[in-house]
Amino acid sequence: MLSLDHVMMRVEDLEESLEWYKTHLEYEEKGRWEADTFTNVFLGPEDMADDGAKLELTYNHDGRSYEMGDAWGHIAVRVEDLESAYEGLMEGGVDDYRDPESCGGDYAFVKDPDGHEVEIVERDHGAPWSLDHTMIRIEDPDEALGWWARKLEYAYTGKRWEADTFANYFMKPVGASEEQMAVELTYNYDDRTYTMGDAWGHLAVRTDDLHGTWEDLMARDAEDYRDPESCDDRYAFTKYRDGHEIEVVTDD
Repeated sequence: MLSLDHVMMRVEDLEESLEWYKTHLEYEEKGRWEADTFTNVFLGPEDMADDGAKLELTYNHDGRSYEMGDAWGHIAVRVEDLESAYEGLMEGGVDDYRDPESCGGDYAFVKDPDGHEVEIVERDHGAPWSLDHTMIRIEDPDEALGWWARKLEYAYTGKRWEADTFANYFMKPVGASEEQMAVELTYNYDDRTYTMGDAWGHLAVRTDDLHGTWEDLMARDAEDYRDPESCDDRYAFTKYRDGHEIEVVTDD
């Protein structure tokens, strides 16, 4: 089962971003990797599920800035009570971006210091503020659904939303628990194309056999973007056709 391990986004001020997520979403550090040119910090709720997904903040030490693009949409976090959670964020000094009323009472949105959108959704499972899903935009729904099904053995979670102008499809590995993060594939019916930008990095899937999983991906015609050998046999990367990067990481 290639469950989603983390979603990576790039930030321009690491300390400001850490303070924002720790203060407003009550996240704590789950791990850190300090290199010569960059720092990766992994975050999540204190009582997140063992098979839950983490948020990876990447800070490059050269002071670069980033373009948000529109091929990536948002991360979504779970709360028990939407109205109460949003009110708490407002009282804590978070900017009012899209409140529950403007979203039909079903969800709400805020933005982190770098402009990454964070959706708040009401759920009766999972730790408060744990990652519920990550949304990416796709240009060909048939191809995208087939890619996630054939390459990674993902399937519908039972959630799909087809509106007048767009459709959302939620996918997870077959047999995934409620606590695991889903990927939300969003298709707009107007045939638009998207700009990838670089403020969002990648989605990562978790395996206990890096080389075996990579061989399976290659047999299923996944793109050979960065193989395990080129990544010191610690991880690997493939890509979906639209350019979204998918990292393969081990449980170690």
